[in-house]
Amino acid sequence: MARDAPEGLHPVGPDALPCLCTTPMPVTSILAYAGAALAEIAGCFAFWAWLRLGKSALWAVPGTLSLLLFAWLLTLVDTSQAGRAYAAYGGIYIASALLWLWVAEGVIPDRWDLGGALICLIGAGMIFLGPHRA
Repeated sequence: MARDAPEGLHPVGPDALPCLCTTPMPVTSILAYAGAALAEIAGCFAFWAWLRLGKSALWAVPGTLSLLLFAWLLTLVDTSQAGRAYAAYGGIYIASALLWLWVAEGVIPDRWDLGGALICLIGAGMIFLGPHRA
């Protein structure tokens, strides 16, 4: 049976869910955020393809699974406050969406896109790495 872990950390033991928490906090969280962004964008795009591009409704199946993966990956971020994990993720999501725009849709982001993403990433870094009160 998994035992309780200190606040903000995942339970440990033979019955605990797999966790990336064996690597240093920033690396774990960066990987979780990157994976979450890919899973969320892919999941949302599956619904976009179905509802806006006329693809089969079956696109919703992998889309739903991808969105479930997204939600699980955000639980791997090393913070004890969900709201802070989500707020910092916002900047990562914006930058990842612009990367998707370029790679998947063939549209090169312009200087306004890149400048906005940079501002968001700076804000995400401040939220994630800032010295917060307990």
